[in-house]
Amino acid sequence: MPEEEVHSDVHSIRIHLDRLLTERGMTLTELSAQVGITVVNLSVLKNGRAKAIRFSTLSRICDVLQCQPGDLITHDPAET
Repeated sequence: MPEEEVHSDVHSIRIHLDRLLTERGMTLTELSAQVGITVVNLSVLKNGRAKAIRFSTLSRICDVLQCQPGDLITHDPAET
């Protein structure tokens, strides 16, 4: 397997959904109901296992959590 494919899952994007939910006193289940996304999909995002996120999903999450995308997602190049 080419090295490029081996490292294709490695990225330096961090998702801070746990922190935002805690700060807002909200559960993943409550966010799921308000955003219209399954708890399983939000859990994948929260645990850093998501490979992508649609802008429409990001927008709905930000609307519900009253945050900016940069509050939810950061880039940490030291993590790669």
